[in-house]
Amino acid sequence: MSELLDPAAPALEHASTRFRFAPGLTSAALLLSLGCEAQLGGPGSSALLDQPGDGGVVPIGDGDGVGDGDDGPNPGSGGSTVIPDVLEGVDCDAQPIIAAAPLRRLTRFEYQKTVEDVLGDESGAGNTLPSELLGNGFGNDAEQQPISSFLAEQYASIAEDVAAVAIANAEFMARYAPCAATVAAAEEVGCARSFVEAFAPHAFRHPLETEDVDELVELFQLVRGFGDFSLSMAALVEGIMLSPDFLYRLEFGEVGADGVRRPNDFEMATRLSYLFLGSSPDEALIDAAEAGALSTAPEVHAQATRLLGEDRTRETFRFFFDHFLPISNLTDLARDPAQYPTFSSRIGSLMRQETQAFLEHVIFEGAGDYKTALTAPYTFVNEELAAFYGMDPVTGEHFREAPTDPATRMGFLTHGSVLTGTTVSNFTNPVRRGAFLLHGMMCLDLPQPPPALAAEIKPPDPYVGATGRERYAAHSEQQACANCHALMDPPGFALENYDAVGLWRDQENGVTIDASGQITVLPESFSGPMELITLLSESETTYACFSQKWLNYAFGRTLRETDLTDACLRESVMTQFVESGYDVQGLLLALTQTDSFLRLAPLETAQ
Repeated sequence: MSELLDPAAPALEHASTRFRFAPGLTSAALLLSLGCEAQLGGPGSSALLDQPGDGGVVPIGDGDGVGDGDDGPNPGSGGSTVIPDVLEGVDCDAQPIIAAAPLRRLTRFEYQKTVEDVLGDESGAGNTLPSELLGNGFGNDAEQQPISSFLAEQYASIAEDVAAVAIANAEFMARYAPCAATVAAAEEVGCARSFVEAFAPHAFRHPLETEDVDELVELFQLVRGFGDFSLSMAALVEGIMLSPDFLYRLEFGEVGADGVRRPNDFEMATRLSYLFLGSSPDEALIDAAEAGALSTAPEVHAQATRLLGEDRTRETFRFFFDHFLPISNLTDLARDPAQYPTFSSRIGSLMRQETQAFLEHVIFEGAGDYKTALTAPYTFVNEELAAFYGMDPVTGEHFREAPTDPATRMGFLTHGSVLTGTTVSNFTNPVRRGAFLLHGMMCLDLPQPPPALAAEIKPPDPYVGATGRERYAAHSEQQACANCHALMDPPGFALENYDAVGLWRDQENGVTIDASGQITVLPESFSGPMELITLLSESETTYACFSQKWLNYAFGRTLRETDLTDACLRESVMTQFVESGYDVQGLLLALTQTDSFLRLAPLETAQ
């Protein structure tokens, strides 16, 4: 059965090959039989580089532990080049080049939003699912979605709880099974069938075949043999929630008269909905799919434009930036109160809100471009956070726009959230901050240290030098560490004017901080954080990385540097991103107009 969940399995060649219920199985056993062995590609090579709460920072503990191998830094990988070498002499416009779109399971974020929208359950039950392997950085990497027995049990437990609440919800039942309020014993099967016909297509995000309906009704009848009507209806909801049609984003596609395979209208509605809403299709998308109005690029563009105007899309953007930046764990962050008496976990939470409010404003109300997000001379703070930063007073709890000192702050990289989120102790870590800028912001590949060396790496004694530069200079003096630290240390040193809670300082321990430096991937040297950020905002590598992050998120995998179709996809979207003036909404619209979004790769011939 697990081969049915393999995207390359011959069983996926025909839309008529559907996942079937197995009458007699309990919900947990059913789920296990469908998915517990499906690895969906197995572990990917990016797992070590993307860890929960680090926004893509290479795992380095309290020290660094990254890039200490004998191999030098490789600025050309991880999407860092604007036009990859693999495209030399290749015309990407000569014919449609369609990147892979693997089978994906809903992430915790998507599962929770789907349960809320489809079943009206706002209990947050999906948040109890186990942590995901981030893979591409967002937890939706198809190559990093194994089904463990614990996950299967959690799905079954959540389905049981949510189903019981749904069946007791008068509004839910009135919408999908009005017959249940007055159903007679002789009419129960017919009522169950009408419920399946109304609810299951909404939950599965596609119409049902008659045999699909029949099998669900059989499940109802099976449970009805030893339980009452409500229990049997709840079993229907459980079975639907445990079906791969609910848990996975299935795409069988259809071949048009031109011989091109495309997602059908309902599959396109799902693609658009999970990209923008992080949830199942809304009524407008369902109506468009039913009308066959999602089969052309202009129709897709029109719906994408509409979705960008929906308030719910902003929540998806917050999810994206929570993973793109190291800001998701700030609420749990602690510092020594003796060293940082004004910092608390509440301040950490406010820092995260600052970044979210700022980016939301820039993208949806402000200039709209990523360059402004990097360089804006303002931020969003409330009274408490403004006082923490030492800014001009702001009144009230509401976050509002406030100017920043151009000598010390500009754009989100100087927010306390990013600066604190890249610090794991009471002392700054230039290597960690530098790794975030290079790997997280520019997609540069930072090699992992050999295991033997990694085991010996320890952070420097915080008292051996007066400044961070003095403490970490020893790394660059070791031959095995020199190559990578020559790349990572300088941008980290440029941020040393910010302490471990993101407050500005000119000196550390009475010594003036030297925040100057130079790295080969930037054209000029810099004398401090403002000059470094300006250089980052003028580098096409920064924008290529940002656009690739969105592509990784949208397609649920990590685009590969040496893959021709991936390279063409990146080049196409990056070109339009540049031409739009780095417009973030325009980036997503351009993404929906690519061959890779509008089409599906041809199926391999069954052996």
